[in-house]
Amino acid sequence: MISKGDDFPIHQLPSPVAEVGSERNFYDRYFFNGYNEDGSIFFGAAFCVYPNLNVKDASFILVLDGIQHNFRYSGVLNHERMETGVGSFKIEIVQPLKKIRIKVEDKEKDISVDISFNGRFEPMEEPRMVLKNGPRIYMDSTRMTQHGTWIGNISFKDLTIDLSDRSYMGTRDRSWGVRPVGAQDTQIVPPLKLPQFYWLWAPANFIDQSSHLYFVDDEVGYATHSHCVKQTNDQSFKLYDLTKEIEYKKGSRRISKAKFSASKDDGTKVIWSLTPKYHIYMCGLGYMHPEWGHGQFHGENQSLYDYYDLAEDPHDPPFLHIQAICDFEMNEEGLSKKGIGALEQLLIGPHLTSGFEGLLDG
Repeated sequence: MISKGDDFPIHQLPSPVAEVGSERNFYDRYFFNGYNEDGSIFFGAAFCVYPNLNVKDASFILVLDGIQHNFRYSGVLNHERMETGVGSFKIEIVQPLKKIRIKVEDKEKDISVDISFNGRFEPMEEPRMVLKNGPRIYMDSTRMTQHGTWIGNISFKDLTIDLSDRSYMGTRDRSWGVRPVGAQDTQIVPPLKLPQFYWLWAPANFIDQSSHLYFVDDEVGYATHSHCVKQTNDQSFKLYDLTKEIEYKKGSRRISKAKFSASKDDGTKVIWSLTPKYHIYMCGLGYMHPEWGHGQFHGENQSLYDYYDLAEDPHDPPFLHIQAICDFEMNEEGLSKKGIGALEQLLIGPHLTSGFEGLLDG
């Protein structure tokens, strides 16, 4: 199964690049978000290949005046993992780990995008994440996260947004490994129990630095996976003893306030206070979407446009996964810095410290 990728010195197994072992749920994904200084404009993008499903898909979202516009693309991979585009969507690796370009040219949907993400700091490698359902591994992935600035233009209908004044920042991640993708697995793992996943991911940009932290909790509320990194122009360092204080909107699982705390090597405390402004739905980028979910086969070259009114919050399963655009305040040794970022939330099943006992109770 020789492909164009085999002409590059990137092999890690004695087999063609197109082959990634026997796991059908292997994926290799790009994700991006971006926003202006006050968060009133938000955009996101994703592109992924699924080598053992021979499928690739991409999506771009744009938030304007309280409406989330979703552009989705899907096609056949044809075993060519080096072709980083599908339909009207294309990603170009201009300078690895430094500059990535995204283009969308879709006249039918009246969208034109030509933007570039430029890394502010070096990418951060997160600890490998392995999650199980009983004896079955359903997630085994590696991810790197990077903060950056955006330049370029986004045109939708009769509006053009110029990102080149460098007031647009954001975060990207690259992850690869195993996740539930494509058709759902119909073989259950006994004994039956409620699904449970508690995920918080909070990257933020400040004028002269950035920070990143996340949690995966079990049903009791214990953090089985957590990580925290702070970066400046001349250093990147990990923080320890990460804790959280969460307040929820009444009767829901939407976070109204969040406070995180962690310690540097010398014992200095760093505290983040987050205030959500509004949230976007990750199903616009394929996450948990019932029809356009990640890795689902739609044909050789298919696309779809739809939109969500962000004033509506259905709390249905496809809309559980969100990113809340937040004002961040970071306090360290009596000094306060203000920034902006996202608080990604996917809260399913029991979480006793939050008072959640069922699948979706608030």
